[in-house]
Amino acid sequence: MLNNGRPSQWARASVAAAALALSACLSPQPDSFLAVAHKNRPAVDVFYVTNRAPVTHENGAHSYGAGRSHSLAFGSVTVAGHEAAEAVVAEPQEIGRFPATPYDIEPAPGGMRRASETIAAHEQSLAQLQAELQRRVAASRRKEVVVFIHGYNNSFDDAAKSTGQICNDLGPEDFTCVALTWPAGGSKGILFGYNVDRESGEFAVIDVRKSIRMIAGTPGLQKIHFLAHSRGTDVLTSALQHLNIESYVAQGSLWSRLRIANIILAAPDIDIDVALSRLLGVPSDPDMPFGAAPLRSKVFKSGALHFTIYSSLSDRALRMSTFLFGSALRLGMLDAHSEPDEMRMLPHVAGAADFIGVQGGGGLIGHSYFLSDPAVRSDLVALIRDSKKPGEEGRPMQEVSKPFWFLPDRPSGAQ
Repeated sequence: MLNNGRPSQWARASVAAAALALSACLSPQPDSFLAVAHKNRPAVDVFYVTNRAPVTHENGAHSYGAGRSHSLAFGSVTVAGHEAAEAVVAEPQEIGRFPATPYDIEPAPGGMRRASETIAAHEQSLAQLQAELQRRVAASRRKEVVVFIHGYNNSFDDAAKSTGQICNDLGPEDFTCVALTWPAGGSKGILFGYNVDRESGEFAVIDVRKSIRMIAGTPGLQKIHFLAHSRGTDVLTSALQHLNIESYVAQGSLWSRLRIANIILAAPDIDIDVALSRLLGVPSDPDMPFGAAPLRSKVFKSGALHFTIYSSLSDRALRMSTFLFGSALRLGMLDAHSEPDEMRMLPHVAGAADFIGVQGGGGLIGHSYFLSDPAVRSDLVALIRDSKKPGEEGRPMQEVSKPFWFLPDRPSGAQ
């Protein structure tokens, strides 16, 4: 609201509160849950893929900052400590790097083609990436990869710490863990930093799409599980929208082509209508080619693919995000009592998605509960590691009305 051309005190206070809320997408306080089980575990070796620009610190150590790189890099980073808030990240060891984008093109009869030298460099980097992942998958007990995509205002170290904690909770000897980290966490201030990160997320979508394809092509890999948080859910769902279209045109699915088993969105900072158009765009476009021509009566087969969305009405960050962008509702606040128009997606995801309501957690603003809330951490383990369904033994929760469930708080330190 404007008063004589100037923002009212209420508006200024609201924007300030929004900035404060959105600035705290991470920084959970450590909890004793799983700490005893993990205290003797060695440091976790996290595989990373990033389009962050490289940086060199004053001590000469190399890492990655919040700037954008046009060259996708991958490597290994060691994370010591089972809790993200207390973990220590070693200097990352870059293994390889893809050519800078846009890739070089050259004239060819009838048009243009990708330059042969660029393609050779791309194929060499692809072989390196998949060989390293293949080695890790072969050494794990389960031939499955867990990929974490962080949210706003997260540094490279934040992404590594969060991935390390998730891997420790699941069992690093069982899974291969990957941090897919994009250029977030700059120094443009709290509010303007959110806007910069938002556009950096859009910049990252193409690289995330390519990364998912490359990871999925790793020999010996059986399943991929994706866990994205906050603005990271926007990046992931944008990439998946592209890949879903590719898969449909190729007469396949995200499961059959990419072996994606779980897509888990924690506190998703996405407008509900945007989420609907991304996740369900293909069924709404009967003229899209299925192979050589449209097949309007096509039956959509999801295979083992399943969506899980964690939401909380106590999430102050998403309340402020809703205010900032004039959104009807953020996906991370959808629950069984939302307005009828906000529930339009439910008949389309019956049996393929679960919405898990969380009571709170995640510190002052209630946004980082996937890292700090014992009940959510335990539920993620039961979901990914044990393939438990809501309400089954090992995933104790209350059914509200399918596909909505409520996950009660778990006392700190409960096993």
